[in-house]
Amino acid sequence: MATDEKPPEDDGMADWAEALLEQKTADAPAPDPEPGSVLSGDTQKPFSGGSDAQINDINRVLDIPVLLSVELGRTKVPIKHILQLGQGSVVELDALAGEPMDVLVNGYLIAQGEVVVVNDKFGIRLTDVVTPSERLRRVSKG
Repeated sequence: MATDEKPPEDDGMADWAEALLEQKTADAPAPDPEPGSVLSGDTQKPFSGGSDAQINDINRVLDIPVLLSVELGRTKVPIKHILQLGQGSVVELDALAGEPMDVLVNGYLIAQGEVVVVNDKFGIRLTDVVTPSERLRRVSKG
């Protein structure tokens, strides 16, 4: 008896990996990154000393989970309208259809992107990433 179920070890990541590979081959070569940026290939170390203890500390930070969310848009409505919402209600947002969506980490904007669908699941393809210096500037303001 044949079924359409995926094997238990297939968690759908292969489809995403294939989509990412397809995207990489479709994209034109990116412009040279800024000198000193993560993508520039510079071998500058962010910390002096380079002891094993510092490397272990950084590895701990890399495993901290954060909340990544994609924002379609926002709107302000009075509470009386919220109380009137029901199934089938439509809430108008400030974003336009086809506009890039904001990608937030713990509430801070880190990128913008466009919605993609891979095997009936939504994803987001990043189209513009906020530079690390701009991220720091925004965090220090807030």
